[in-house]
Amino acid sequence: MNADFINLTNENIDNEHLCCIIRSKKPHKGITAKRQWLSERLNEGHVFRKLNAAKATVFIEYAPLETAWVPITGDNYYYLYCLWVSGSYKGKGYGKLLLEYCLADAKEKGKSGICMLGAKKQKSFLSDQSFVKKYGFEVVDITDNGYELLALSFDGTMPKFAQNVKTQEIENKELTIYYDMQCPFVCQTIDRIKQYCEVHDVPVCLIHVDTLQKAKELPCVFNNWGVFYKGKFETVNLLDVAYLKRILKK
Repeated sequence: MNADFINLTNENIDNEHLCCIIRSKKPHKGITAKRQWLSERLNEGHVFRKLNAAKATVFIEYAPLETAWVPITGDNYYYLYCLWVSGSYKGKGYGKLLLEYCLADAKEKGKSGICMLGAKKQKSFLSDQSFVKKYGFEVVDITDNGYELLALSFDGTMPKFAQNVKTQEIENKELTIYYDMQCPFVCQTIDRIKQYCEVHDVPVCLIHVDTLQKAKELPCVFNNWGVFYKGKFETVNLLDVAYLKRILKK
């Protein structure tokens, strides 16, 4: 299968579309924030590889675990943030090509393996774990509420969730959301939540995770987003109003 893929670099990032969110050329603050976040990560070994086709949502995003903004520990691993193929591009082998590129890159660089966040029940904002399990990924760590760390080890070593993840509780009882700017959908989701909470007089605490250290020390699993309510961890899923209402009813 011949497919034209391109990796984002500091030289082309301003001109290439970010296929995780397709928009016109009009300004979009989510895309602007994502470009800025990503441009600061590329020199750390972060990889964003996409199908070089107009308006194609076909991409993979991964980084060295040491500099990945997730509370996971391990030596010499890649962390797979996102592997996504949508719309008419599904079922054509693009996901296979992208994952195999990541596997080959990891082996070429002498990595110990690749890991990613999953869950016992597939979450809508997490990559398809049933797909990666076909390549030998297996569950190597779990949380009490069903989130899993999946890994494919090349040398027998295994990553794990940081100990601070296992608490899944915070002192603040208000609706509390930890977020970073990796996902371009975050900005509009934050605006939606702010508007709803203001109209309905719901106290909300929005915590911008803007450094690697903050990300590594988070009290919950995290893939760019984490929600707490009444001091307890709820989800890594971005919230629409219906989902937010369900949480607030607890």
